[in-house]
Amino acid sequence: MKVSLIIPCYNEEGNVRPLYDTVVRTFEDKVPDYEFVFVNDGSADRTPEVLNDLVATADKPVKAVHFSRNYGKESAILAGLSEASGDCFTIMDGDLQQGPDVVVDMVRYLEEHPDCDCVTAFQEDRHESPLMIFFKNGFYGLINRISDVEFVSGASDFRTFRRNVRDAVLSMPETSRFSKGIFPWVGFETHYMPYVAAERLSGTSKWNFLKLWKYAISGIISFTTTPLRLPLVFSGITGAAALGSAVFDKQKKDRALPAILGTGSVLLLGIGILGEYIARVFQETKHRPVSIIKEVLDNHR
Repeated sequence: MKVSLIIPCYNEEGNVRPLYDTVVRTFEDKVPDYEFVFVNDGSADRTPEVLNDLVATADKPVKAVHFSRNYGKESAILAGLSEASGDCFTIMDGDLQQGPDVVVDMVRYLEEHPDCDCVTAFQEDRHESPLMIFFKNGFYGLINRISDVEFVSGASDFRTFRRNVRDAVLSMPETSRFSKGIFPWVGFETHYMPYVAAERLSGTSKWNFLKLWKYAISGIISFTTTPLRLPLVFSGITGAAALGSAVFDKQKKDRALPAILGTGSVLLLGIGILGEYIARVFQETKHRPVSIIKEVLDNHR
């Protein structure tokens, strides 16, 4: 079974070659047939040069896909899946936090369980600040209450899956992509495997609180329409409060201003939520490509 490793890269010049070497050592006598598909997501450092040198010198099959600019990890995942040629596919980060030994375990599980289509790795214990853990747990708790698909807490894009899953993911044409929701949405038999994330080999994380917040909002908007109903609920609450104020105000004091402010805030909230959804519709109707590929280098073509 040929395994395609999909590796999005953004400013990973110090990690590309060590990742390649670590995978080759780990896969020896365990995963005989595999390929690397590195996707350079518009890196601003020497990642493109390092990838090109790897393509020219590597003994194993290596493909380097270069974007014309930075489009984001979701676009890199999609491009990597499109360019890969394996029987099963692994999405992993390029910083060696997601170990190749876990990939070996995931591939072995698929080989031993032919009824399973996807193995998703998840972190049982996150080595993050208590505040970050609190917000992430809150996100999973919220989205699982309002979404039609299940989001497993701690599950990332680190997963290995068969071609039928890959084809289903590629069949979804949306440009605003959220892989954590796309994979459970397409279904298939999935096994969740715990793992422990290692420290980054070099460089710094590309995710900060603001980016994670935007990513969470993207996921909520992509996989539930519940927020669209919130203004209706709030309008009922403020309407009832205004009516109660008018009926039970024995002293006939002027309470119009609080009622107006409350109603106005609900209206603004509703407009903001509608704006987010309309913006998504606007983006989708443009039918723009998810990314533009500048160049593809392949040492086994």
